[in-house]
Order: sequence, then structure tokens, then C-alpha cells
Amino acid sequence: MLAWSGVEALPPLVSGLFVSAAVDQGFLAGRPGVGLAWSGGFGAAMAVRAFATRAGFPHLAAVVEPLRDALVERVVRRALARPTADPADIARLTEQVESARQLTATLLRTLRGVGVTLVAALIGLTLLAPAVLPLVLLPLAVSGLLFVRLLRPMVARRRAVVLAEERLAAEAGRALHGLRDVQATGTGDQVARALLGAADASAAASRALGRASALRALVVAVGGRLPVLAVLAAAPWLLAHRALTPGELLGVATYVVQQLDPAVRTLAGTVGGWLLDLAVVLDRLATTTTADRPHDAARATATAHPLAPDPRDDTGVRYTDVRYTGVRCSATTSDLAPGAAPTTATGRPHRPGPAGSAPDIRLAGVRFGHGEGAVPVLDGIDVAVRAGEHVAVVGPSGAGKSTLAALLAGVVVPTAGWVAVGGVRPEPGGPVALVPQEAYVFPGSVRENLAWLAPDVTDDRLAAAVALLGAEGLVARLGGPGAALLDPSELSAGERQLLALVRAYLSPAPVVVLDEATCHLDPVAEERIERAFAARPGTLVVVAHRISSAVRADRVLLLDGGRGLLARHGDLQVLSRLYRELVGHWLGSAPRTSPGLAS
Repeated sequence: MLAWSGVEALPPLVSGLFVSAAVDQGFLAGRPGVGLAWSGGFGAAMAVRAFATRAGFPHLAAVVEPLRDALVERVVRRALARPTADPADIARLTEQVESARQLTATLLRTLRGVGVTLVAALIGLTLLAPAVLPLVLLPLAVSGLLFVRLLRPMVARRRAVVLAEERLAAEAGRALHGLRDVQATGTGDQVARALLGAADASAAASRALGRASALRALVVAVGGRLPVLAVLAAAPWLLAHRALTPGELLGVATYVVQQLDPAVRTLAGTVGGWLLDLAVVLDRLATTTTADRPHDAARATATAHPLAPDPRDDTGVRYTDVRYTGVRCSATTSDLAPGAAPTTATGRPHRPGPAGSAPDIRLAGVRFGHGEGAVPVLDGIDVAVRAGEHVAVVGPSGAGKSTLAALLAGVVVPTAGWVAVGGVRPEPGGPVALVPQEAYVFPGSVRENLAWLAPDVTDDRLAAAVALLGAEGLVARLGGPGAALLDPSELSAGERQLLALVRAYLSPAPVVVLDEATCHLDPVAEERIERAFAARPGTLVVVAHRISSAVRADRVLLLDGGRGLLARHGDLQVLSRLYRELVGHWLGSAPRTSPGLAS
């Protein structure tokens, strides 16, 4: 690109020199042929520049497209590493990444041309008429100083615009995602006011940016137009004292009017607009895609527990191991000795063995909060789940049930205390398969979706799992395991959940966590699935959607106020008034549905 830019600098360099020669040696000397020849030479230089501009585009693409791909990968990996969805990721993936791509391409294309034009014009002006350099360089220097003073406030205001747009996108995404909730609770007016407030803040930030950007006109006036006025004002004196010939004056005017003035205007608009936009967008992408990895602050705080894992161990998210609704198993398990802190995963593949080899689960002094200063969702959880046990997790809304599921799967790390699954600190790629409430089904064949966590599964075992979980009707309707799922959005939420459950059942994970993974199925289908997972070798943790899930479990973990109480269903009804109230609520609101998938 730099090499072709040097070729593009030819017309700005020779424009004034050729105009001066055409006038002085040609037209004013009575030799129009010579004047036309010099003019033709300038036309040839323009043709060379056009070819160089065209030849530079492939090299421009070689810089810009890999940048876009890298940004997309970074944003997607960050989004997949979150325990919950962030609607602002949509704005980053679409608007901000595409803005970075377009701004980079535009800047490289524009600044390359403007830069070589400005330098070439100044060199040509120096060769043609050194006497006028003070008239040109002094306003340019003043313009540059003014522009530098404007950069800081313009960067701050552009960053404010980006943040305001992200907030508006996040607010709108949350409102649309929970639209039924909003309608059911009658909070439409409050949500509308919040959205209007975010929209007003975005508009105010844009107006403030507009006021700062308007000052760029001052930079253009000083750096681009003032040299033109200075040369025109000094022209009579320069001609009278023979400091310049008429041709040289026209050549100077060519450099100043056709090269320097447009270059300054373009430079002010480009650097003051597009370059600042790019800097703010890339800064925002860098901040939002690195700040929320399983945070070092959380890991550092966790060391306050006497049995906490070594913070030097690398337990960050392995993005390459995250697989939609579950994770590949890449950790061995070992018995956790009493009082021993968990070790890191060894990376060797785990193979499920008989029920007796299923791992146990230990949570010791676990504390977790969503951000610094936030009230902890879980605060001092101490729980031990026996190997091969079936445990249901219950509690009021917001008690931390999904957070506990994310901790068991290693998607998030506790801010204090530790979690161990079979003596191994859980992490994506560990021995836990998590099936969340919102099941994900990707375009591909039915078999690819079902066997994603166990690609070597035999057709017989796959068919047996499909039949055991009651998914044979769905698979048959879709055309069988070899059928293609071109548009997974055509499946109902219950159908997507059923496919994801078969996928988790086939996985080699010795621990399965169902985070309300059957909420879109009717009670009959739910019971069939939970009994199948309970009979499967391994440990089962179910975030209960109905009281029947708690009744079927070996023990029930009740979460409330950040604490947990683990006991049998009957014992909890004696020990906990809250649990009695939850059971009564469930029994009073239990729907009557027919067997099959919920609509």
C-alpha cells in the first residue's frame, strides 16, 4: 500500500511545476504546443495515479478483512463465555465490528491519499517557489495546534455516544426478550420510560459531539483557506519584485487551491471524525471483550478461603471447548479427601464408568456476586453432594439457582470459596454437562445436533437414547437422524429442549446439570426425562421447575438469602417454612396438560 501510495503522489508533486512550465515556457512564450505538452504530461500523471489507486485495493482488503474476522471471533468468544446473554453483544457484533471494518478501510484509503498529497504538494511548492513557504507553513502549523487541542474533548464525546448507544441497545434487547414478563406484570409504562430515558441520553450525547465537531471548521479555515488568502494578498508584491513569474504564481495557486486546501479539509474531517470513531470503537471492543473473563479479581478474592485453589493455576474459560448446551469432558475425577482443596483438570478425556465411579460435588464457603459492590447472590454455601446422587435445587426467584448451575459447570468462578467436582475445580471442558433453559439447536443434521458432545456414538446407542427420552416422534417428524435442520427457529422451544436433552444424555459427562431444562415440556415428558437421567450412570442436579422434580430427587437443596439447606423432601417440609410455602404454591398452580411437548 505504501509503495502504490508513492506512485499516487506523482500528480500532486508535479501539478504546480507542470502548470508553471506550461504558462512560462508555452502559452506566454507564444508556443502553445509546448504548453499543451506540459498539460498532457500532467494528464498522463493522473492516469498513472488512477492505475495505482486501483492496484492498491487488494492490499487494502488484505489488511481490513483479517481485522474484521479477528474482531468477530473475539466478540463471539466473549459472548459464549458469558453465563448469561448480554444484549449489548448484538450491537458489538453488528454495529461496532462493522464500523471498525469500514472505518479502517476508509481511513487507510483516505489518509493514504491525503498524506501523500500533502507531502508531495509541499515538496513541489518548495521546488517551485521557496519564497511563499512562510505564507503556507505558518497557517498550517497554527491549524495543527488547534486540531490537537480539539482531539481530547472530541474523543471523550465520541466515547459517550458509543456508550449511550450500547445502553440503548441493551435496554431495548432486555425489554424485547422479556416482553411477556413485562406484559404479565403490567410494567409496560415503566419500561417505556426507561427506554425513552436511554434514547434521550443517546440524543444528548450526539448533540454534544456535534458541537465539538463544528469546531473543525475553524481548523479548515486556518489551515486550508488562510494560505490561499495569504498568497493572493502577497501576489502583487511578489510579481512586482520578480520573486515569482506569472507561471510560478499559477503553479503556487495550483498547489495551494487544488492540493493543500482539499487535503487539509479532508484530513480534518477524517482524523476528527473517522479516526476518532475507530479509536473509540476499538477501545470499547477491547474493554468489553477482556474485562469479563472469569475474573482475576474473583480468583484473587477466592484465595482468602484457607482451602481455596492456587490462583496461579490457569482456570480461565477454554473457548474452544464450549459446545452450545454442554461441554466436552476433558478432566479426570478423583475422590476429594476431607478438607482438601480441588485440583486443576488434567486434560485427559473422561469416560463414564459404573455408577460407583461418579464424582462427588463439594462447595465450600462459596460466595458469588455479579460485579463489585453488588449484593452476593450466593453467600457462604457449604454443600456436599454424594457421587451418583440425584439432587433438586429449589428456591424463590433470584435465589441463585442458575448461578449455582453455572458455578458447577465452571462457566463462572466464585468470588470466594471453592467448588470441586470429583476433586477437580470445574471449568468448561470439565466433567459437567449443563443444559440451560433456553436450548440451542444449530443448523446441520439431526444427528450432528444429538451427537455433538459424543461424535463417536453408535447409531444403536443414539436410537436407544432418543427412544428412552421420548424423542422418537420428534426425530421421525424431522426426517430421521440424517435429516437436515436448515432453520432451527422453526422448532418450538419444547422441541429444542428435547434435542438438547438427548445431546446431554449421550455425552460422556459423569455429571449433568439441568437448569430448568424441561420447563417447556409437560409434566409427563419431564418425569420420563428426569427418571432416565437419574438412571444414567453419574450424578444429576436438577434446577426444579415443578414440585414433582423435588419429590423424585434423593435430596433437595433449598436456596434462600444466599444460603443453602440440603435435606430430603420430607425433612425440608419440617425444617423450612419457606419450603412448605413453595410446595403449597407449586401444588396450587400445577397446570393440567396432556402428555407430549408443550406448545
